Amino acid sequence: MVAMLYDRDIREPLFSFLEDTYGKTRIIEEKIMGKSRADVVMVTEDSLYGIEIKSDADTYVRLSGQVKDYDRFFDYNYIAVGTSHAMHIEEHVPDYWGIITIDEEDGKPDFYILRKPKENPHIRYEDKLSLLWRPELQRIVGRNLKNKYDYLSKKEVIKRISAQISYDCLRKEISTELFERDYNTVLDEINKFRVEKRKAKPRRKKKLPKAGHSLLTSDGKLIKKPDLKVSHTVKAKKKKGSKKG
Repeated sequence: MVAMLYDRDIREPLFSFLEDTYGKTRIIEEKIMGKSRADVVMVTEDSLYGIEIKSDADTYVRLSGQVKDYDRFFDYNYIAVGTSHAMHIEEHVPDYWGIITIDEEDGKPDFYILRKPKENPHIRYEDKLSLLWRPELQRIVGRNLKNKYDYLSKKEVIKRISAQISYDCLRKEISTELFERDYNTVLDEINKFRVEKRKAKPRRKKKLPKAGHSLLTSDGKLIKKPDLKVSHTVKAKKKKGSKKG
């Protein structure tokens, strides 16, 4: 009898599989996007991949809404599914979504790319930019535009960026900022920008609940959440036989 694989059994091995497949990546877990929460966001040098995990214990009840939200924010999307879903998952996601199947082998998850993702035709560039914090957006402005837009709202800055910077350039810029993001300094960075650029009062630091039960959103608000994990930037592994000598 094949053992049932749960979400907790899948995540860490999945991240290793993605690293082996894509090379340099950064993994961000439990990212709020629209009305849903992305299980995994994989950052590569020029793209964001949204990854929804459906273990053998999960259902498709919320999947149609999740697909719509993933399509707003990410360049490519995957669904990673356990054995119980593998035979019929293609009926539940668009044909441009990639599919990763997860089998159990010697008590451990084994991954196979059943279908590679195609570029998402429904992405909204302004929604993707909204995943960045205001100081991150401002750095993109500083590198690419003449005007500073220090005193505009985040929404207005995103509109200016979208209108004036090509998306090919923005893809790399967004990935650069997410690779360099430091979750330990988020509130300090936002407060520094508020005081220096907008002459606003700094937000007070709120007492955080136990680790794994809260998250600061892109505008500095504290919300309760499931475990939030952010992996380090992973460098591409050297291919076998590539050593000199």
